[in-house]
Amino acid sequence: MDIVIRRAREEDLEAAGAVTVEAFVGGGHTDPASPYVELLRDPRRRADEAELLVAADADGRVLGCVTFATGGTEWADIAQPHEGEIRMLAVASAAQGRGVGEALVRAAMARSRELGLAGMAFSTRPSMKAAHRIYERVGFVRTPERDWAPRPGIDLLTYAISF
Repeated sequence: MDIVIRRAREEDLEAAGAVTVEAFVGGGHTDPASPYVELLRDPRRRADEAELLVAADADGRVLGCVTFATGGTEWADIAQPHEGEIRMLAVASAAQGRGVGEALVRAAMARSRELGLAGMAFSTRPSMKAAHRIYERVGFVRTPERDWAPRPGIDLLTYAISF
């Protein structure tokens, strides 16, 4: 399957929001009643305030997306100014297992290098086992000293890589 990774376009936004909600809520990682769902559903904000990358097939269908931010900006939770950070990595259920998630992570890594950043750091839910396998396969390591909880009951694991 040919996958193209690119910055999101206007025509990608609705599908990117739907894919993100499907992955997080449909995947059982986020409670459908959580206020976080509105953020997941709002790719325009991510595209305007950070960088929204999409994975598209040859017909332009959005298969997945990820938000990329540099440390020290509003969209970076744990990355330092010398690091990039990914948020909301999401792959449509129909496209899972076909390399879409890994392609998006590698694109974010390339973007970090392009910006001259020294590495990347980000958070993930403990239940996101498929994503953890991708992160470890491409060289990220667990950084338990950076683990945190944005609010009680929402424990996040962290991963990082240095270039």
